[in-house]
Amino acid sequence: MIPLALDEIERLAPGRLERASWAAEVTGVQVDSRRIAEGDLFVAVGAGADFCKHAFARGAAATLVPNDAFAALAALGGAVRDKSTARVVGITGSMGKTSTKDLLAALCAPSAKTIAAEASFNNEIGVPLTLCRVEHDTEICVLELSMRGFGQIAELCAFAKPEIGVITNVGPVHLELVDSLDGVIRAKSELVAALPPGGTAILPEDFPVERDDIEVIRVASPDVVVEGERTTVGAVSFNFTASHQAANAAAALAALDALGLPRPDRVDVDFSRWRGEEHELPGGGLLINDAYNANPVSMRAALQYLAARSEGRRRVAILGDMAELGRTAPDYHREVGEAAAAAGVDELLAVGELARGYVEGAGSVPARSVRNVHEALRELDALVRPGDVVLVKGSRAMGLEAVAEALAAVTH
Repeated sequence: MIPLALDEIERLAPGRLERASWAAEVTGVQVDSRRIAEGDLFVAVGAGADFCKHAFARGAAATLVPNDAFAALAALGGAVRDKSTARVVGITGSMGKTSTKDLLAALCAPSAKTIAAEASFNNEIGVPLTLCRVEHDTEICVLELSMRGFGQIAELCAFAKPEIGVITNVGPVHLELVDSLDGVIRAKSELVAALPPGGTAILPEDFPVERDDIEVIRVASPDVVVEGERTTVGAVSFNFTASHQAANAAAALAALDALGLPRPDRVDVDFSRWRGEEHELPGGGLLINDAYNANPVSMRAALQYLAARSEGRRRVAILGDMAELGRTAPDYHREVGEAAAAAGVDELLAVGELARGYVEGAGSVPARSVRNVHEALRELDALVRPGDVVLVKGSRAMGLEAVAEALAAVTH
């Protein structure tokens, strides 16, 4: 991190700042005391004030119990951003933003010193923490920007100041707060509005833009060649086969071009956890662990991928609730059940109250419904057979990674 003087931090972030006797500046920022390295600032968020002593024991230069944790983190991240010459790319979208971030970081790394958001560090805590990893020699900073409602992307952009904005796609997510697809577009458009004159917006073909002082790049469906376990998009060979990742790769390549960096011939991407991870199962089976999140569009894509990967094997779908769909939730769940039937799913386990809609929509597909992950775990022995291809997917709140981990732990 570009160092920040403690006197500057005191001005930026009102609250209770305690300093180690030897410290005049900080060289990192953390909100988890277990991750403190020598010289870091520990910012107490929520109940974090109870862990200030632990942070000092691990070598913290200072601890801060701020009056307003989110405002403090924004101020710290913004201060580092203002001291940096790095080019900042902000990525948002209804789906695929984390994978697109991972893809772009992997594409940039061979030719530029690159910092990218860890996992899904994409909110009012995660975005400042990513900025606080920027060094003097960082050339590219790739941020992921999430939203749960109106104004949130604008607030993140106010201190992150991206010069390139990527919107991967628009779909029915967070409808409880934005009501409709038009609301999703309005919320995502906050990224376009935040770009400086002369900035670059990388957008789906039909995404509306009213500005004429930025460059607009439209991302069309790419030409894709799949060979073995690799996929070629835009003359670059990637280590994935899932068709939906090709669209993410096309957006990442457009951002790479906008940065003026060369396209490598081949890149291996270290995707974030629980996003299409694959593990061998007994009897030649396969687990597709896509448990990080879900919405109607990504569910359909995952079911199509399940069908493509089955190669004659039995197809099992373990699907959890899709959250934040508001009044449209029951209809969307039934539609995903219909999509499961169309994808040739041989057996379906629906996890959660809303997930009962999958069973209704799946028609004649053998299906059962359970209330939660604990009940789902008890169903696995009867549900999954040796040689099955199993998809596990649901919204983050469902915690379906526990189901995937239980399946992956079976080795014989």
